[in-house]
Amino acid sequence: MSSDSPRGVLLRAEDDVAVAARPIPAGATVELPGGAVTAREPIGLGHKIAVRDVAEGRAVRKYGQIIGFASRPIPAGSLVHVHNLRADLFARDYAHATDRPPVPKPERPRTFRGFLRPDGRVGTRNYVAVISTVNCSASVARLIADRFRDDRLKDEFPNVDGVFAITHKGGCGLPFEGGDHAILERVLAGFARHPNVAAYVIVGLGCEGAYAQHLVESRHLTLRPAAGSVESRMLGAEGPPPTVLNIQEEGGITRTVEAAVRAVGQLLPGANAWRRTEQPASKICLAMECGGSDGNSGVTANPALGVAADLIVGQGGSAVLGETTEIYGAEHLLTRRAASREVGEKLVERIKWWEWYTGVFGATIDNNPSPGNKAGGLTTIYEKSLGALAKAGSTPMVDVVDYAAPVTKPGLVFMDTPGYDPPCTTGLVASGANVLVFTTGRGSVLGLRPTPCIKLATNTPMYERMADDMDMDAGTILDGEPVDAVGRRLFDRILEVAGGEPTRSERLGVGEEEFAPWTIGPTL
Repeated sequence: MSSDSPRGVLLRAEDDVAVAARPIPAGATVELPGGAVTAREPIGLGHKIAVRDVAEGRAVRKYGQIIGFASRPIPAGSLVHVHNLRADLFARDYAHATDRPPVPKPERPRTFRGFLRPDGRVGTRNYVAVISTVNCSASVARLIADRFRDDRLKDEFPNVDGVFAITHKGGCGLPFEGGDHAILERVLAGFARHPNVAAYVIVGLGCEGAYAQHLVESRHLTLRPAAGSVESRMLGAEGPPPTVLNIQEEGGITRTVEAAVRAVGQLLPGANAWRRTEQPASKICLAMECGGSDGNSGVTANPALGVAADLIVGQGGSAVLGETTEIYGAEHLLTRRAASREVGEKLVERIKWWEWYTGVFGATIDNNPSPGNKAGGLTTIYEKSLGALAKAGSTPMVDVVDYAAPVTKPGLVFMDTPGYDPPCTTGLVASGANVLVFTTGRGSVLGLRPTPCIKLATNTPMYERMADDMDMDAGTILDGEPVDAVGRRLFDRILEVAGGEPTRSERLGVGEEEFAPWTIGPTL
């Protein structure tokens, strides 16, 4: 078969559709394991072609699972998409903890060079953060970080990756000590204590609801002891309280900026004293995200990431999956892999909460996929969820945690997050994830400091079109490279990036604007 001949990918023998590995013109014959099918109409890259006739009302399967129901008769060779497939509700058998797979054994221990912190976690980067507690101090935090953006910082402090600002749109107009207040503080504390952050200062306005001192006291924030100090050699040792500056108390913007610049200047020598040392791959906490997905996401990049996640878990590390709204309709595949019934039931409880939450606003979870997802070949939330779940690999689900909660268990962990990429990845990174892999078919350009973000393309045309933004191409799977081989290459890349190799988004300076804590309740 020539490289430009029509080709479809049939994922399971029982599937009703195959996925176009390249555009298929009308009248072309597509050879498949069960026989050939002739395209009745053009089928775009990542879109689905029916491999058999499907009667109206019957379930349509991909990945061996239901992705929707035929809204009209679908003849073999037809495009299967929004015009003839709908997302009817159907019952799922959760079968909690009935199919727990074994954790793979590592073929050999792997390592990377990282920053061992006093609490035992390992940083893959070494930043100083300027944290704003409220949007009213966001511009000031940015002005402070801007004072450290020239090359002189790297010349004087070569072991510091930079000074960056953590800014957001919230921090006031929310119920004090309510749900949104707790989430915001949990996120800010997660970034302050992140293994990739050596030191930080906190900047507030002074009258906001989420005021700075409450964050410090309620979350027990302290500065990380300087490298080489007695404190840094004591596991779990705590340093002094962090510097907290309020604009109203300091006397306005100019005085606050100057005071904070002096404070950061005092922190930089200690941050620079940290050194990379050889660390086991068990210290990797991998965040997994897919965005700008297409019909090939669940065929190429996501399964390859699943292979890499299995390899990290096999080394004793953690892999964290989010996007509760984007496993909807496929959650039963995770509950079966749960380490216990209790873990599986925690996930189902979160699914039920989302059904209630979206209903409060007159929305439904199947309002997903997005227009861009559909243009790339995805049709229903069930199809999108099944493809997204491929990132989870094949190991047991050991825990289900709240948004931005610390991840403390090795293995596959699920975090309750929205599907929207910035708040999802913000929560994942706040958990302590020190590497992020982001799969994309349409071409997302997200980065999120302080954690390096590896972008994995699902198809080669997009990878080549956006070569400055993509780190790896999983589209080679469509040309015959085994998923396992791409997953192993991705695992190697994760260790390289963890050891200091910059990602595309880091080279481009992306990663501050994407910080977006999840807001659940009303703005008061």
